[in-house]
Amino acid sequence: MHDFRSILFFSTLFTAVGLSGALAQEVPSAPVPAKVPPVRPATATTRPVAAVGNHVALKQRDGGETITVSAARRPVSVDDIGSSVTIVTEQQIQTQQRRGLADILERQPGLNVVQTGGFGGTTSIFMRGNNSNEVKVRLDGMDINDGSSTSGAFDAGQFVTDGMGRIEILRGPQSGLYGADAMAGVIDITTAQGQGRFAPFVRLEGGEYGTFNQVLGARGSKGRFHYNVALSHYRMDGFNNIPSYIERYYGADRQQRSEGNRNDNRSANIRLGYDVTRTFDLGLTARLIQSNYHSYSVYDLQSENLYGASGVREQNNKNEAIVRGTAHLVSFNGLFDQVIGLGYMTNRNRWTETGTSYGSPLNPDPSYYRSDRLKIDWHGTFDLKQYGQFLIGAEHFHDNFNTSHTASSMWDSGYNNSAGMDTTAGYGQYQGNWNRILYGAANIRYDANSRYGNHVTWRVAPAIHVPGTGTIIKASAGSGFHGPSLYQLFANQVGVGYSEKGNPNLKAEQLIGYDAGVEQKLLHERLKFGATWYDNRVRNLIQSSLSIDSSYNYNYSYENVAKARMYGVEAFLNWKARSDLEFNLSYTWTHARDETLHTELQQRPQHKFNFNTTWTPIRDLTFSGNILYTSGWRDLPVIGSETCSICAKGHGYVTIDIAANYKINRFVSVYAHADNLLNRQYEEPIGYLQPGRGGYGGFTLSY
Repeated sequence: MHDFRSILFFSTLFTAVGLSGALAQEVPSAPVPAKVPPVRPATATTRPVAAVGNHVALKQRDGGETITVSAARRPVSVDDIGSSVTIVTEQQIQTQQRRGLADILERQPGLNVVQTGGFGGTTSIFMRGNNSNEVKVRLDGMDINDGSSTSGAFDAGQFVTDGMGRIEILRGPQSGLYGADAMAGVIDITTAQGQGRFAPFVRLEGGEYGTFNQVLGARGSKGRFHYNVALSHYRMDGFNNIPSYIERYYGADRQQRSEGNRNDNRSANIRLGYDVTRTFDLGLTARLIQSNYHSYSVYDLQSENLYGASGVREQNNKNEAIVRGTAHLVSFNGLFDQVIGLGYMTNRNRWTETGTSYGSPLNPDPSYYRSDRLKIDWHGTFDLKQYGQFLIGAEHFHDNFNTSHTASSMWDSGYNNSAGMDTTAGYGQYQGNWNRILYGAANIRYDANSRYGNHVTWRVAPAIHVPGTGTIIKASAGSGFHGPSLYQLFANQVGVGYSEKGNPNLKAEQLIGYDAGVEQKLLHERLKFGATWYDNRVRNLIQSSLSIDSSYNYNYSYENVAKARMYGVEAFLNWKARSDLEFNLSYTWTHARDETLHTELQQRPQHKFNFNTTWTPIRDLTFSGNILYTSGWRDLPVIGSETCSICAKGHGYVTIDIAANYKINRFVSVYAHADNLLNRQYEEPIGYLQPGRGGYGGFTLSY
């Protein structure tokens, strides 16, 4: 608590000092024009960029130069930083008509996305072969990994893309800036900022698998105030995710073969901002999610046909809220730029399985998983002009976790577990360049956690511009760590014949990672291509363990037992052939192995290829096409009694998607897209069929 008060005191002091300088230069009653995103850092004579956490309103600079904020926590050209960065814009999301965040991420280099049962199902994101809970995900500066889950991983299953303005994907260890869970990398999401006149819209969409989606929203600005609000309802009903060969193996009847999943998602995405003066602005963002996901999986089929159960169904109810407020101040003629933020996140998940087993109720009472996270953070950047920039920052987190289940029979004793932890961190970074040839950034961070100890992490990321050639040589090296979840530390579930207990002595997982690559620009920067080699080594990997005592009780827990190495290549080619035609290609080769057991890691395909093209033959008509190839991978068998996590092999697959958008006039736009045109029947993970060929279409009314 002392650390928390210290952070608050110093951040308030910095803000007060800077604000006094800003108010001395400003006339509060002076009119402020509508905000236009600048393309350079703010000064006393330049409007400040609107901050949301690390983020600012950005666009490409003249000449097509792309700006990243997440790589250095301040605006910097992607060419001037050694980190591997992929940026997905709002325009790309809309052109490709990707409604779910998982659909966008699975087509990006270095990532493999696994989702059980289509839209709404549990989703895992693997980056460069690392575990899914080693990827930190942030929304508008708030860390949103799911503290209510057993592993602490982020689940993108219920995240829709409405309102998202940018997605920045940082690959490689980023704990030097972002702390725990950024061991493999960071996915940083920014809500789009409203600008210009009041612009309301309504979008309706329907299609395969009972899809019926509605979105209502508005964005714009009025004087000092700007806003972006999107309210959405997504519905999918009737998708059967059990492969036919599994249905035949277990002798599924007609009713079981017709059982389908149903998902009902309601979301609100809000970003508000107010420019108090020309150098001081306030921001508020919120994302609210309420979803009901009903599923019938291979394990439910097994229960019915092997163990005498009937009417087995699973239902997941999710309520999630992510809220963050910020104050952003530019002081001393632009020499000091700072942000203070306060964020809160809560998850309330309810899981129920219905059905009977040998005449007795099977889990008739729900299991609850709840978590809360409070975060206060501050960071400031000193602009040293030709001598570079120096960043300092501090953060404090408080996390709570609870899981409970009411006893329902002699076989079910029930449980109620609660735990909490605090993390206080400070970090610093220097960034500069020499003669516009050698660019680089170096950072260091200290995290103090009340449960798993203290950790120091670092990162260096140089980039060399070879004069007159268009060649950029990039490299980075850094350390990362991932702390055990509160569930892994303190779970305590005891029943007849089994128990699951956490291990309070778990250590944090640790990683050292390196990468190096080269990028080339040709044809006046209309053609860009490059490749990066990466190598990550992990120790203290946390894995589940099983022991059987003398009474034949199965006792589950967690241990630091494994080492792993992940290395590979990421390559890309972007070609803007004409002003109306663009091609983008990426390839990822991943080799991921457990060096303790000398086996492949689960659900890591070795090869992944993605090709996307965008064509605008006339002004208001745009076509998009996408080809995705994923090679085979190792996985858990779902037929028989085998419990080995990699003893089955998933088959590779190819999917082809197309989309078209046509703006009839300023008020009406129509669109359509077709997914999986080859109707490829593929599973990822094994046992969970992914949607086959489907057509979708709709229209947007806007003003």
